[in-house]
Amino acid sequence: MIEKISLSQIGITRRNFFTVFFLVVNIFVWLNMSIITLRSVLSNPNIVAAEKTVVWAFYYIIIISSSLLGAVFASTIRRLRFLYLWMILGVVSSLIPALFSVDTITESIGASFLLATSFGIGMPSCLSYFADYTSIENRGRLSGIIYSAIFLSIFVSAIYLSKLDLTWQSIASAIWRTSGLILFFWLKPREESIAVKRKYVGYKSILYNRSHTLYFIPWIMFSLVNGLDAPTLQKTFGSSFYNLTVLSFIISSFSAVFAGFTSDFIGRKRVTLYGFVALGLAYALLGVAPYWWISWYFFAIIDGIAWGIFSVVFVLILWGELPLDVAKEKSYAIGGIPYTIGYMIQTLQYPYISIEPYAAFSFASFFLFLAVLPLMYAPETLPEKKIEIRRLKGYIEKAKKFTEKYTKKSSNKH
Repeated sequence: MIEKISLSQIGITRRNFFTVFFLVVNIFVWLNMSIITLRSVLSNPNIVAAEKTVVWAFYYIIIISSSLLGAVFASTIRRLRFLYLWMILGVVSSLIPALFSVDTITESIGASFLLATSFGIGMPSCLSYFADYTSIENRGRLSGIIYSAIFLSIFVSAIYLSKLDLTWQSIASAIWRTSGLILFFWLKPREESIAVKRKYVGYKSILYNRSHTLYFIPWIMFSLVNGLDAPTLQKTFGSSFYNLTVLSFIISSFSAVFAGFTSDFIGRKRVTLYGFVALGLAYALLGVAPYWWISWYFFAIIDGIAWGIFSVVFVLILWGELPLDVAKEKSYAIGGIPYTIGYMIQTLQYPYISIEPYAAFSFASFFLFLAVLPLMYAPETLPEKKIEIRRLKGYIEKAKKFTEKYTKKSSNKH
């Protein structure tokens, strides 16, 4: 199913591929770097636990609100100019902890505001740019490649940044964001007609869209389950949690590629359904035997596969395909809300909530299976004609191989 394919076969020019690749990878890796930096800021003994909670809540709320606001700005400013200004803002905000002391709650809130805004305000335009410059029948493969690079880069950068102090973490983040700006400028992206002739709609129209809602509900259910159960997982696994997380992360990088390629052949809906069902089974096993090491590793593997699928489908692909004839910024802004809320819940509740593993994992399994119901009624965003054509091509290729093999055997006999 996964074959060696050139960029021309995928239907994207070399320039557009590297432009969207570096743009998306740079910002999502930088998001993780900024979280590590903010965590170092809040490790200051002058900031008490309650104040840390306030800063983290403020940080995630600003990401959501700035994303919604940035999608509105996208209709008033030329997109390439907006993306350049956004990247410059990211470089400046990255340097704040290195240039100024961030020792008080007020200074921490200011730093978190700049870091959150530097991600959120341009994220919808960034992902909309990706959607506009990739074709629907090959978007899955490109998304898989991009998200695999994101997972691997986050893994490496997290190890590197953890060894640095706050000042050097800040400088490293600024250098990373600057590299994205330089590459974007060097590739000289153009505002082509595909991005100019776009119709803008309000948030109300998107929220009332049946297809959007049927995909949004399972996405927010997964995000809530992940956010609520993450602290319970960490307390249940104990000292093995880090090793299991690393295993899950590595599997996610490979799963993203497989999910991307597979979604271009059998559709986004079926791949997503498989992810929910598999993860529901993994949580069910944890609910039955939360302290059994086999269930731990089974969960880590399935969780890695599921994260690869959901990251590719729900972060990069879906929200760019549901509003086919409109600008996609607002759809991406809404689609990013569950992702952010999940991490906000995970961060805020960890010190305060402890749920019995049996109950937590059983409820998680129940809600994940429940999330499958809206997906059953959701439309497939990849045109059925494309799926059938690829399926027929697959049959033809298998028939050719069988014929060649049979002919070769017959000639050897004679």
